[in-house]
This record gives sequence, C-alpha cells and structure tokens, in this order.
Amino acid sequence: MRIVVLAGGISTERDVSLMSGSRIYRALKENGHEAILLDVFLGYDNDPDDVFSLDIDWAEKVAPVREVEPDITEVIKSRKDQSNMLFGPNVIRICKDADIVFMALHGDCGENGKIQATFDLFDIKYTGTDSLSSALAMDKLLTKQMFRAHGVKTPDCYLLSGPDDPREPKFPCVVKICSGGSSIGVYITRNMDEYREAVIKAFRYENKVLVEQYIEGRELTDGVIEGVALPIVEIVPREGFYDYKNKYQAGSTTEICPAKISEAATKKIQDLAVKAYHALGIRTYARMDFIMTKDEECYCLEANTLPGMTPLSLVPQEAAAIGKSFNELCEWILKISLAKYEEDSQR
Repeated sequence: MRIVVLAGGISTERDVSLMSGSRIYRALKENGHEAILLDVFLGYDNDPDDVFSLDIDWAEKVAPVREVEPDITEVIKSRKDQSNMLFGPNVIRICKDADIVFMALHGDCGENGKIQATFDLFDIKYTGTDSLSSALAMDKLLTKQMFRAHGVKTPDCYLLSGPDDPREPKFPCVVKICSGGSSIGVYITRNMDEYREAVIKAFRYENKVLVEQYIEGRELTDGVIEGVALPIVEIVPREGFYDYKNKYQAGSTTEICPAKISEAATKKIQDLAVKAYHALGIRTYARMDFIMTKDEECYCLEANTLPGMTPLSLVPQEAAAIGKSFNELCEWILKISLAKYEEDSQR
C-alpha cells in the first residue's frame, strides 16, 4: 500500500511525534509498503507527483527526543512559505494520493480531532479513531465528565477561571493544562508557593487549566485494541512522576509488563480501560492511564487516542507481551483502521 506516515506539527509533542513516525515509517518499509514520512506543518516543497517512488530515507534526519520540549517558535520560523496554516505545502495533495495515512501525531496538533475532521471532508483514510472521540479524549475536563457518566472512577477536579482564581486548593494537588499530552504542563504541588508557580506556568501553555485531586499510588497504563484490553504496564520513574523527561529518556523509568499486581486488580483495570474506551466512543485503539492506591482503588486519569510509538513507548511493550512485534503491531493498526471504513460503508 501507499502510506503517508504523518508526524511532526507544532504541538509541544513534536519531537515525540517525529520519533514515533520514524519508527512506524521504517516498520512499514520493512513490511513491503510504499511509505513516506511527512511533517504535517513543514510539508513537502518539491514536486509531489513522484514522492512514493523516491529512493530516499525520509526518517534520516529525525533526532532522538530531547530532555526538554521543542522550541515551536523556531519550527514556525523554519517553514519556507511562512504560512500560518497547519497543513504544510502539498500535505493534503500527498495524503489524498495515499491508500491511508498512518497518524503518528501527538498532542493538540493531531489528537484533538481537527485533522481527522479535515481528512473526513477530503475523503482521506487515516489510522485511529474519529474526530469526535479524538476531541473528547483530548479535553481532560470533557473526558472526566464522560468517565463519570459511564461509571469510570476518575480524580475530582475543577477548572480555574484564570491565573488569579481565588479558590484555595487542598494539598497535595495536581495542576494540569486541559488539552496537553506527554505530561507537559502537569505539576504536582504540595504547598501554596509551588501551586502559584505551577498555575502561572500552566497558563502559559493554554487558557484552560485544571486543579485535580492528587491520588497517591502506583502508575499503571493499559492499551485497548478493538475493544480488548492488552496486558497492563506499571510505570516506575527513578525520581518524581512520569513526566516528559522520564517518558522519553532511556534509563529514567522502569516499565514492568505485565504489571506485577493481583489478578483482581488486573481485571479491574482492564475492565475500566475497556469501559473508558467505549465511554469516549473510541474506535480502533487507544491507551488509558491509571493510578491505583494501596487499597487497589483504581482511578482513570485520561485516554490517549494516538499513543506513542517510540522505542520507550508503552503500547508496543504491551503488544510484545502478547507476542506481537513492532512491525506486526503497525500492520494490526492498519488492518483495524481500514476495517473501520468497511464497517461505515455497510451502514
């Protein structure tokens, strides 16, 4: 198949997206597909007619994920046409020529449903869930509302009115941006000084900021593919919590898969992961993040509709635990994503 692996963009998770995209691109090439890796924002400035026949390594310049998030201002300045459009030169044209677009985008740029909705209008097939479920999952406040409506336990939270919101939080608490990813804009605060600093930082990212109940416990995550839960991963950072650095720097975190938890806790989390998946109307695949207390109370924090595919990412580890290689996982995602369109055509 002709496949565009779409990555990059201008979200704070740009570097992670490019790393996911490069791995997916190489896997698809090894699997015999005509694949290219395309940056959704920078696009392709040359003649788009022959892109699938070019004998080049599209991932050659992709660098490892750094400890700090990318400078998006510099990325925007580097675009040749200096347009402010999200789609770079020839992106829509090239994607229309493909059999399917493999979505390797992360964060607000690619997981909030806008690109999915655009592709629907252009009749471009893509991997992953649809625009509505993407939008619901990206907004953490809406996610929590849907979780509660469907019986999925989640930490309490409230939306700040602004940086000077007068409410005093109960410590410890979590300050987090409403539509972030990769734990960017997430701060655990234990006193008023930390809280005030966190609120100021969070509002620099976006104007919707949540204060969330802090739950002490073990960090766990579980992928769901076609409505079936994968083995659970326990995440054990060497220090702090599972933040941007600990997610993507080798040696910063230990991942245990399958997680060494009781059978009862395993079943509870897997059942909740599937329930959360359906609560948001997700199709194909996603990953749900949890905190489990010492009493095995399980709280679902959020859903990730385009989970990472980097060397340190979690869904590939979960797939490996059931005997699926990374290349096989990519083919699996392609298969179920194409099946989504077959199902829709029969309705």
